[in-house]
Amino acid sequence: MFEHPQIQVYAFEGIPVDQDLCLMDEKWMVEFEAALIKSLDDEGDSAYSVGYYSAAIARALDCDHIELSWYPNRIDRFHQIRVTLPRSAFITCIASWQYDYDPVIFVRGDWLCSLHLRSHSIFALVDAINVKKALASGVLTRSKLIELRDRIDEIAAKNPSVAFMSFADSILLKSNYFVGQYDSGTKYTYEPERILWLLPEIRSAYAGVLGLDIYAVITQGGNEYYDDALMHLSRSGNHFSFNSLGLPFAQTQAIEHSARSN
Repeated sequence: MFEHPQIQVYAFEGIPVDQDLCLMDEKWMVEFEAALIKSLDDEGDSAYSVGYYSAAIARALDCDHIELSWYPNRIDRFHQIRVTLPRSAFITCIASWQYDYDPVIFVRGDWLCSLHLRSHSIFALVDAINVKKALASGVLTRSKLIELRDRIDEIAAKNPSVAFMSFADSILLKSNYFVGQYDSGTKYTYEPERILWLLPEIRSAYAGVLGLDIYAVITQGGNEYYDDALMHLSRSGNHFSFNSLGLPFAQTQAIEHSARSN
């Protein structure tokens, strides 16, 4: 396939980096090729009228995967999600620079479907400022800490789509969202900034009860527990799981360390 002299075919190792491209289900390959050849021979309309596209940019290549910035919505949003395309899901990549056709990466349909239908997560670490000073001055009394906990309970109750895990001086937050797909029943809940909306209320709770300000570090990414609930509580009540890898929270700590260093 794709043997026309004005069609460039890229090997897995040769995918253009830091350049606009798109992902496409392999089921559209035959129809796309036919439309593309007609377009190149000035016998038809643009091949972009065929199938459905997911905008992306390749950021880094490895022997067994490609790191991508994926843009679920570029119509009224411009937000990227870092995803990994394994070699096993790669079919081929073509382009035609003479006719302004950006690279199109054809991928396995099940991988692309999973990318659209799985949940993606936002993670945050909210931390109080000057806690050591407050401890030394006796501000953090038991009654105030219980009052703060009750305030966080109230905020959590109003935001059931966000998981809260709190300590006296910090909170871990997690929220899932779905991108959906044109032919699926998955509801579009693409609100990656949802946690940002909570910060003023959380800040008000810390300031009002403890007299402390806060800061937050926020990350995002795919969730390996993508078919599971937002969180898990064991029957015994003493095991709480965020249904997430610990990597995103390690990243928040790395970001915090870098910010402090600078």
